[in-house]
Amino acid sequence: MINLEKPSGIILKKCMAAKKGERILILIDRNNRRIGEALFKKAKEICDAVIKEIDVPCYDGQEPTADIAKLMLKQDVIVIATTKSLSHTIARKAACDAGARIASMPGITETVTKRAIDADYDKIKKINEKICSVLKRSRKVRITTSKGTDLLLSISKKSIFSDDGLYHKKGKWGNLPAGEAGGAPIEGIAEGTVVIDQSMAGIGKLKRPIKLIIKKGNVVRFVGGKEAAKLRRLLESFKDKKVYNIAELGIGTNEKAKVSGNILEDEKVYGTAHIALGNNISYGGKIDAPCHLDGIFSKPTIFIDGKKRVKSGKIVL
Repeated sequence: MINLEKPSGIILKKCMAAKKGERILILIDRNNRRIGEALFKKAKEICDAVIKEIDVPCYDGQEPTADIAKLMLKQDVIVIATTKSLSHTIARKAACDAGARIASMPGITETVTKRAIDADYDKIKKINEKICSVLKRSRKVRITTSKGTDLLLSISKKSIFSDDGLYHKKGKWGNLPAGEAGGAPIEGIAEGTVVIDQSMAGIGKLKRPIKLIIKKGNVVRFVGGKEAAKLRRLLESFKDKKVYNIAELGIGTNEKAKVSGNILEDEKVYGTAHIALGNNISYGGKIDAPCHLDGIFSKPTIFIDGKKRVKSGKIVL
């Protein structure tokens, strides 16, 4: 049985900077009770803490119930260890706007907690800051891979983010494990092809790559085997054209993370990149889709305004 005491302490003390006199909410579902209990036990050593169990969400981006959303507004620190992501929800955004510091850990497992939480957050922060600095000055971004990715897009300046795992300021939020930087592509502009060869939200680790053909900022065709067909059916099930939006470009910066089929960890793996489909509201975008689904691909080469900033998975800023 994995000992969760050390990573729980890192989460609450190093990442969240929780302190005496604050209010902490640990939000879980039935699949993460051991992780939740370890966090709650450690939280009670620091300050006033509450643990709440919600029903397992049906999909990433599903809003919590009104009573949970209201409770979130009253907290200083919120740690969300649920099966599906609440990151891209109105409730999460409202809680941050009210001052809460939030760590979102959708799909977290005990193995991932042990492996990837004890990271060098100061190093991650430095790398992320360099990526963000370059993106803020950028006009065009081109991503290529040896497996066929060739995508051209522009990043919205107001959307650029650094998920460094250090959520010490009011309103700051991100994932744990942390370790990515990027932003939301300007809507309606992305053109080209992305080959997802590592893992895909809603599917897991891929046996066969999924090729996405993208025009005017939206996926228009899926190429591949059963997994590509599964992703197409999943998106069709939402009955909302906004789910095909290219919502995010992220670059992984956590050297402790490994591709395991767990999207939370996979998108943080150093030197990988990922795009997301669907909702970009949490990045200040315009697309309020009912999902946010990440797809990870390996060894990207990324040109920012013509200059190579990532070379076959090595960040060369």
